[in-house]
Amino acid sequence: MATTIKSIPVLKAKEAKVFDAKVIANTSKKATINFATQTSTANKILAKAKI
Repeated sequence: MATTIKSIPVLKAKEAKVFDAKVIANTSKKATINFATQTSTANKILAKAKI
């Protein structure tokens, strides 16, 4: 039995503007995570294991 394919919802007017604003805000937050401590810990573990 075939499964029907649902249509993709399309954002219009106000909803589209709100969505774009959220995308831009989240994209700017993308590079704010600092993994310096985790990287240094991993490097110490690898150095100790002589890898």
